[in-house]
This record gives sequence, C-alpha cells and structure tokens, in this order.
Amino acid sequence: MSPTATSPGAGRPDIAAAARGWIGTPYVHQASTWGAGCDCLGLLRGVWREVIGPEPERPPAYTSDWSEPTGDERLLGAALRHLTPVPSGPVRTGEVLLFRMRTGSVAKHLGIATGPTGFIHAYSGHGVVESALTAPWARRIAARFAFPD
Repeated sequence: MSPTATSPGAGRPDIAAAARGWIGTPYVHQASTWGAGCDCLGLLRGVWREVIGPEPERPPAYTSDWSEPTGDERLLGAALRHLTPVPSGPVRTGEVLLFRMRTGSVAKHLGIATGPTGFIHAYSGHGVVESALTAPWARRIAARFAFPD
C-alpha cells in the first residue's frame, strides 16, 4: 500500500501545500488574511480555514510579547485544545512546530513543517517564508502537533 495524506508516516502534504500558498504574504501582527498580512498564528489560522474549515476559536487580542510578563503558556494551551500532540521522532510534513525563542520563555512562535528539514512561518520583518529547520531552530522546538483529520 502506498502512503496517503492520512497514513502513518506520510505526514500531511495538504497542510504543507496550503502553507506554501501563503509564502510572500507580508507580516502583519494579529492578521490572518492571505496575501494581505498575517503573523505566525494568523498563518496557522488561515491554513486551518483552508484545509479543515471554520476556526474552532477566535484568539483574543495579543501583544508581540505574548504572555512573557505573566509566564502564561497561552499559545501552547490553545494548541493542546485543538491539535494532537506528536511524540518525538522525525519531524513530518504538515506538523505544527511550536517554538520557545529563548530558554525559559513562553512558547510564542510557530510554523508548519514542510518535511524533516524545513518549515513555513510568518516572521517579523520577512513575512511568510520557508526556512531550513537548522539546529538553532530545532533546539527551540517546545512541542509538535498534528492537525486533526
């Protein structure tokens, strides 16, 4: 049997393809509009709408420092409510990667894996780009999630 988008080990190429469609969208804090602007959460929200359907919850307004002053893991909490945690192992296509930008800080950045060596994310000053999952990025991964089927 050949792998499909939903078979174990295949990942979700549909998720990665949807994310690739956002490349070039400018970075706009709190936005989630293809071609006009989004931030990292906005990218995830837009891909969700495209592949899954209506968003399960609308995020409250947030600042660029997220929950750093309080230490509240708001982004991680939302991921746990709506995505499926992925155990350790090779990063698979379509996984959501949640990053801690500094050791000991809250997780406040995310991207969508294009395979074990790359990911797409909305990055301040760059917009939506595909980046290599280099060692500096990989060591910042706080958690990995899969989209629901």
